[in-house]
Amino acid sequence: MTRYEQQRQLLKSNFHEFKHIRTDKIKGIAQPPIVKPYDEGAQIIDLPEVSRDVVSQNNIVDCIGQRRSTRFYSADTLSLEELSYLLWATQGITGMSKNGLTLRTVPCSGATHTFETYLMIMRVKGIPQGIYRYLPVEHKLLFMFELDQLEQKIDAITLDQPFVPNFAKKAAVLFAWSTTPYRSEWKYDISAHKKILIDAGHVCQNLYLASESIGAGACAIGIYDQQLIDEVLELDGDEEFVIYLGAVGKKRE
Repeated sequence: MTRYEQQRQLLKSNFHEFKHIRTDKIKGIAQPPIVKPYDEGAQIIDLPEVSRDVVSQNNIVDCIGQRRSTRFYSADTLSLEELSYLLWATQGITGMSKNGLTLRTVPCSGATHTFETYLMIMRVKGIPQGIYRYLPVEHKLLFMFELDQLEQKIDAITLDQPFVPNFAKKAAVLFAWSTTPYRSEWKYDISAHKKILIDAGHVCQNLYLASESIGAGACAIGIYDQQLIDEVLELDGDEEFVIYLGAVGKKRE
């Protein structure tokens, strides 16, 4: 089997291999936490209530039709209200299932929602530059730490991007979605990993459309230094690691 053939197996359903497996859920093993915990003494930033007032393009047909990957950003800041909206649009909780699973603004296999949203914030009004994590249950921001030479670190993390090198550091915010695979493995075992990849696409597409609706632009980034970004965000790289990035900023005229 060639290296291409080996990798292509992940793209296939192969559900017949899964249905005979006794998953950890079937075995009665406790479900993993639906979100990552944090210290009670951590610095928490309240986010404004999500408001339609930040939306300048209300027509979803136009948002879909005008959506493009944006790599040229102005020096304008995002407002905290706009950031609040983007976070809600990509991972906001809109309800709870009978089993205590979160229902969110994006679809997800079995409502397992393996993602955490980290933010490298460069230009958001009223928010210092630094590293943050979104708390979807509370709809708040957790301040993690400042990072010296943040833009240079983003350059190193995003490597040599095609078309426009080093564009990510000029965005207002760099979204970094990590995955905690066991949240899905608990329920789906070996079929979890394809589902996680599919679900990541759902999240980033919402970022594109929500960004378009506020006059901003987004660009997905799948080329990055895995080890470096996991180290920067203080992830173990095994039980939790970054799976996708998305840069967002106001469009340059």
